[in-house]
Amino acid sequence: MAEQIYLTPEGAEELRRELDTLLNIRRPELAKKLKEAVAEGDLKENADYHDAKEQQAFLEGRIQYVENVLRTATIINKGASDMVRLGSVVTIIEDGEDSEETYSIVGAAEANPREGKISHESPIGAALLGHKKGDKVKVKTPGGEITLKIKLIK
Repeated sequence: MAEQIYLTPEGAEELRRELDTLLNIRRPELAKKLKEAVAEGDLKENADYHDAKEQQAFLEGRIQYVENVLRTATIINKGASDMVRLGSVVTIIEDGEDSEETYSIVGAAEANPREGKISHESPIGAALLGHKKGDKVKVKTPGGEITLKIKLIK
């Protein structure tokens, strides 16, 4: 059975925009590039042709992936909750540290730690799920076990 995919409404909209760009801008650009490369003649030695074919394969794979995610994803209903769940924005502080960190708990397809979006399947995301403000949560990370305190849940 396929794994369930979760998206926030914003994540779904972002994927719709990406799909629109892939279908209406990137695909026609690559088709033109391929047509020009074919017009150059001998395809065996034609680096432009092989590059365009490779890009086309990647593009078509990405289009299929995004279409599948949008077709099968469960959209997370965000909203106030006193417990950490998918869609929560959680502010935490590590024991012994001074600076707080804020993360959105999202599905794996939408995760991007640089943007503060962590998957509910990641060590920190999974450990926070189901806990409340004020709870201390132990997390096993590649660097060892850490203790996080939940400061705020939105």
